[in-house]
Amino acid sequence: MNADQPPERTPDGHHVVIRGRKWRATDPSIPEETAARLRRHLMSARRAVRSATTADDEQAERAARSRVTRAKTALGERGTPWWKQSGDERRRRWEVGLESLDAENGD
Repeated sequence: MNADQPPERTPDGHHVVIRGRKWRATDPSIPEETAARLRRHLMSARRAVRSATTADDEQAERAARSRVTRAKTALGERGTPWWKQSGDERRRRWEVGLESLDAENGD
C-alpha cells in the first residue's frame, strides 16, 4: 500500500486489508469533517498511550487506551458493526463519541 492510496477493501466494503491483515473499515456514512476530527482524537490518544507507556504511568495509559477505544467505536471500527446499525444508531454513535472526546479534550 502506498501512502497516497487508500487501503485495499474487501468486496463488501466492511473491512480494509493492511499488510495482509483485515481490519474493520471506518463507517463510510460519517461526514468527512466529523471523521477527520475523530481521527485526530484517535491519533492523539495513540500518542498518549505511547507517552504513558514510556513513562510507565499505568493510570495515564488506561485513560489513553479508553480514549482510543472511544474514538475507534465512534468511527465504527469497534463495537456493533456499523453495517448492522440503522442510520439513526450510526449517527448517534459518532455524535456521542465525538461529544465525549471533545469534552475530555476541552474542545
